[in-house]
Amino acid sequence: MNIHEYQAVELLQKYQVPVVDGIVAFNIQELGDAVKKLDTWPLVLKAQVHAGGRGKAGGIKVVHSLEEALEKGEQMFGMKLVTPQTGQEGKIVRRIYITKAINIEKEYYAGIVLDRSKNQLVFMASKEGGVEIEKVAAESPELIIKETIDNGLGLLPFQARRIAIKLGFEGTVLRKATQFFIALYQTMINFDCSLIEINPLVLTKEGDILALDSKLNIDDNALYRHKEIQEMRDIAEENPLEVEASKSNLNYIKLDGSVGCMVNGAGLAMATMDIIKYSGSEPANFLDVGGGASEETVENGLRIILSDENVKAVLVNIFGGIVRCDRVANGIVNAAKKIGVKVPLVVRLAGTNADIAADILANSSLDIIPASDLSDAATKVVKALN
Repeated sequence: MNIHEYQAVELLQKYQVPVVDGIVAFNIQELGDAVKKLDTWPLVLKAQVHAGGRGKAGGIKVVHSLEEALEKGEQMFGMKLVTPQTGQEGKIVRRIYITKAINIEKEYYAGIVLDRSKNQLVFMASKEGGVEIEKVAAESPELIIKETIDNGLGLLPFQARRIAIKLGFEGTVLRKATQFFIALYQTMINFDCSLIEINPLVLTKEGDILALDSKLNIDDNALYRHKEIQEMRDIAEENPLEVEASKSNLNYIKLDGSVGCMVNGAGLAMATMDIIKYSGSEPANFLDVGGGASEETVENGLRIILSDENVKAVLVNIFGGIVRCDRVANGIVNAAKKIGVKVPLVVRLAGTNADIAADILANSSLDIIPASDLSDAATKVVKALN
């Protein structure tokens, strides 16, 4: 789960990570009140959306008076912020975070990510802060400092100190940076984060180390342990179809293709998407209806898939183990009659009661294209697009 910057600041503060504190506003009245309460100049207005690259897109403004703050705030509230991470659809600004401006001496990058090849967390840092770390890694990988973290021992003090030394810190600043990195790791572990990024991490002219901008992603599977984080969820920032799918306990992720996919089992879903690409098209989504899918689940899944205007054909690929194919077939038929399927629908059902399911589909009077196996299904759905 993604959270906003001001929410990330709240979590970081709980483990004494030095941050730039501020006040969040949800409308122009609250923004004016926040500016008066902070009562210092200059201030920074930061659009709160689940995407990076806000500065270049006009989502971060420095203001020097109440009048200027209100003027810039009016412009920012409701604006569509388009960054490299949002795509052309952009994000609507509904919240603004107001903070004090900082006297910056130098900007750095610090982050903790999971290295799936090693099944270990990796602490990454760089002297090149304030820019996209992916660009630095691609063009100048030697500028990325890495420390692999032992799963049992965690980030050890000597590792944190070594990172700080490689970043060029000395004396009192070296001590502060070391403590900062250890606190950052504690935040990562205790809140079950899948990612933490501090970009930029800044050294101020006063000799302090601060997180000027922070990004935290929380592992969805651990949210049951963090009710306070569950309450931070901003549904307005999420894809509407994914929100709707979550209400039906469906594992759905929207993609950019034209073939809607409904499959049971994550592995089979991945294989289905791969073979669609291999056959010459692109999947429009990942959708796993689960091993015990009911007729209602199938109906909800098909309705969500067809709600995507980019879907030009649908492939249902179900292997009946726990779930019975006849139950899936009934769900497809009922859903198609209720919703009205106006795009080609290719169905491949194998496993428990597959023969009964085939009869149900054949006698449904619906224009359903049956497939004998996965390869046949992919070929037929791609052909139906043309």
